[in-house]
Amino acid sequence: MSQTTINPAARRPLKNRTSIGQSIRHSLTMAYRGLLKLRRTPEQLFDVTLQPIIFTLMFTYIFGGAISGDVQSYLPVIIPGILVQTVITTSIVTGVQLREDMDKGVFDRFKSLPIARIAPLAGALLADTVRYTIATVLTFAMGYLMGYLPEGGLAYVAIAAVIVIFCSWAISWIFAFFGVIARTASSVQGISMIILFPLTFLSNAFVPVETMPNWLQWFVNINPVSHLVTAVRDLTNTGTVGWDLAISLIGAAAIVAVFAPITVRAYMRRT
Repeated sequence: MSQTTINPAARRPLKNRTSIGQSIRHSLTMAYRGLLKLRRTPEQLFDVTLQPIIFTLMFTYIFGGAISGDVQSYLPVIIPGILVQTVITTSIVTGVQLREDMDKGVFDRFKSLPIARIAPLAGALLADTVRYTIATVLTFAMGYLMGYLPEGGLAYVAIAAVIVIFCSWAISWIFAFFGVIARTASSVQGISMIILFPLTFLSNAFVPVETMPNWLQWFVNINPVSHLVTAVRDLTNTGTVGWDLAISLIGAAAIVAVFAPITVRAYMRRT
């Protein structure tokens, strides 16, 4: 009797043999699931709706007179800083929610579906860009209501918004990696805050670098958050593109190049 040779690839489950086009479609579907989840639990948007409003009002009226003499003069300084600080901080939620879904067994159920294994992870990261967009729009809206009129014009404001959203999406890969390897969601949040807290506050987001001690200025000047804040200020306030924008984009691309592969590899091992 002749034996039929079976191609080993044919024995693999369909979800492991999806094409790139199918993986993209599956990821977009999972991103849509994430948006539906936000619609059904709107309290998950509290951080991107309330934080921009509270932080903008609080920091502007606390530091405005002391740093710039009055609130109106401080708005071109603080609005870009609040924007970067708020949107980057929002990216922590990516890792926290990822860890929560894995703990609840959501991703275990996804494994039984004929979808690309990477789709749940990629979909979650795509869906969170909506959160970044909401925080960005609200920050600029609050600034406008308080009297902030970007001299760079609407086009450069839109470019600045896209840059911040892209950089925050890139940073979310770091927290997604923590979400995959950490044991609890609270540990993801704790580790993320330890990283972001000094990066955002030890920057030029709220006060001029010249007012800081000399020993601290060197860190602020090399802080990637400072470069992003400066790039946003150049775009919105003067409509110019400087070297800080190039540094921010290169840094974001480097983060994705490093953390996307290791996050996907760790995710595949865990699922």
